[in-house]
Amino acid sequence: MSSETDRFDALLMNVAQTQRGIEPLLDTVFSFLRRKTDFFTGASAETIESTVLRSVRKQAQLADEAQQRKRREDEQRRKKELAAAEQKRQAAEKEAAAAREVPRFEEVTDDSVTEPVAPAPAPATPAHDTKAGGDDDEEDSGPPPVGNGGVTDTYVWTQTLQEAQASFPVPAGTKSRQVDVTITATRLRVALKGGATLADGALFKKVKVDDSFWTLEDGNRVCVYLQKENQMEWWKTIVQGDPEIDTKKVQPENSKLADLDADTRQTVEKMMFDQRQKALGLPSSDDLQKQSVLQKFMAQHPEMDFSNAKIN
Repeated sequence: MSSETDRFDALLMNVAQTQRGIEPLLDTVFSFLRRKTDFFTGASAETIESTVLRSVRKQAQLADEAQQRKRREDEQRRKKELAAAEQKRQAAEKEAAAAREVPRFEEVTDDSVTEPVAPAPAPATPAHDTKAGGDDDEEDSGPPPVGNGGVTDTYVWTQTLQEAQASFPVPAGTKSRQVDVTITATRLRVALKGGATLADGALFKKVKVDDSFWTLEDGNRVCVYLQKENQMEWWKTIVQGDPEIDTKKVQPENSKLADLDADTRQTVEKMMFDQRQKALGLPSSDDLQKQSVLQKFMAQHPEMDFSNAKIN
């Protein structure tokens, strides 16, 4: 069917470019029907309007289906990319974990130096910190937010460092033409024409308008994709004034670690390692490095007495 209509594309495109607008193009088409056919004289006004509306609605439905199909294809492509990135991340994390065990913080010295052994006072550090920072530990004891996002009365949202996504439930059978979405660098408005306003306010942070978009999924939810302008920070909410999440509990998306540059990735891995050490009551990476340096110095200077040495 499409090949039968596609063969007129070149001709119609030439007409469209000449007329410079949709309305002038439609006038040309209906003028042709009026002058060269009995379209307007061979049927009643109701029949003519019904025929035109039926054709318009058919094409509108095809446009909606094509848009939804494209969104699904884009989503499948994105999932495949994330899966591939996840495999790379897992392989990279295994290498990083092996490097973090001991060699990551060792200095190059003589081969005869013994491996560093954590001094006895170190494990006592978490007990001291617990008293001083008990409130922070209590705040962080809850589970991390699902998808690093949250839930409001009208939408559910998730985020990565690069983008934020909000999903607005709408009545089943909703059409794209019934949805009113406005995205600017600093504001977001989502509403149903002649119906409820689902969101209308200032965004938590600026977004890249050209890379942000919305789509109607399965006729029952409006999905808004916001590309963050600053892609190195977590959002507390989508629209200012809506419930906020605790960004301290946000977990970096593992599938993105492999995409970071070497310096940024090393910093993120160090933060994650220190968080795990703290949760287990073990020394941080900085403490381990100090211990390693001290142990090597002790091995190189056995004549010195380090029995009363303390690590700050």
